[in-house]
Amino acid sequence: MNTEAYMIELGKQARHAANTMARAETGQKNRALQAMAAALDAARADLHAANDKDLQAGREKGLDAAMLDRLELTPARVNAMIEGLHQVTALPDPVGGITGMNYRPSGIQVGKMRVPLGVVGIIYESRPNVTVEAASLCLKSGNATILRGGSEAMHSNQAIAECIKIGLKQAGLPEAVVQVVNTTDREAVGHLITMPEYVDVIVPRGGKGLIERISKDARVPVIKHLDGVCHVYIDKAADKAKAINIALNAKTHRYGTCNTMETLLVHSDLAADVLPDLAERYQSSGVELRGCEVARQSLPYIKTATEEDWFTEYLAPVLAIKVVDSLDDAIRHINHYGSHHTDSIVTENYTDARIFLRAVDSSSVMVNASTRFADGFEYGLGAEIGISTDKIHARGPVGLEGLTSEKYVVLGDGHIRQ
Repeated sequence: MNTEAYMIELGKQARHAANTMARAETGQKNRALQAMAAALDAARADLHAANDKDLQAGREKGLDAAMLDRLELTPARVNAMIEGLHQVTALPDPVGGITGMNYRPSGIQVGKMRVPLGVVGIIYESRPNVTVEAASLCLKSGNATILRGGSEAMHSNQAIAECIKIGLKQAGLPEAVVQVVNTTDREAVGHLITMPEYVDVIVPRGGKGLIERISKDARVPVIKHLDGVCHVYIDKAADKAKAINIALNAKTHRYGTCNTMETLLVHSDLAADVLPDLAERYQSSGVELRGCEVARQSLPYIKTATEEDWFTEYLAPVLAIKVVDSLDDAIRHINHYGSHHTDSIVTENYTDARIFLRAVDSSSVMVNASTRFADGFEYGLGAEIGISTDKIHARGPVGLEGLTSEKYVVLGDGHIRQ
């Protein structure tokens, strides 16, 4: 069977499975998740053997140390996959919930019911544990899913897929509820993202190049974000201690995440007081600083920031610093140079905080908190399938509810329109 025919067959099976999942009860979904966890626990030796094949192939292909690290299924990561399944089991099921039910003058009742999206296609790179994360979230939210992992993790993903099949079978659900693409042919992705008759939404998880390609070529709606150019703005009414702690954490907690601060904005009234202390701490953490001309008056030894720096997601120990003259200047900078991901203000001024919350056009906007909190687990979603910076459907961290939609429901008792 050629790749196109194979992907169409996966799509047909997923659509049929989605119809079954729309009627699946919470208990049945939870039984499947728990059975998957048990199957993973029992298959540890098989998982590690499959992963060793991927790691060996990766070394032979010359994958760098960071890629090999993401690829490795350590015992701790297998434990984390199992724990993740237990956590998703414990989450409330969003499907079937009815809100806003009101009587209309005609006597009918009108409300909204939360329903699955249908078939979710997920395309991801490197990390085989994403297979379990994606499968569990799609299953709990009542969706069927087609998972296409990176070719470098093919053996690991297929071993995990066998455990998922065991869990589905034990719960009496079709195996096609979760299908892991078993070909490394790159054309598989092209077919997956251009099958709107079988796939309702695509979620890409990977580097900017992957997401740009999928966004450009997809004929199916895409839930995604391209960049994480996040900002912390230290307002003129900021508490200095809070500002330093938040700005340090937002940058140095982890460098390679999409919610890490990449540009620090500081009000001109505080720059001379705050920047030297901050710079000393950044440098002790090995962070390279690049600043505007005003910032370099307080920190003459740092590099000059270029126009490109304001647009850059470094994902590295590099930070751009700009001094601004007002709250409005900070907001203009964020909305122009930012990626609409996550931005934070540090201030003790209630009015400035409210203006910032309303005016900054990002999926997460914070007051007196590190941008590193922009995460599904930290938001109480339990887990996330990704983060969306789009404005339609889901925005911000996408958890179970983000994998559902709403439809109107109307209750009558023989009512007819007069």
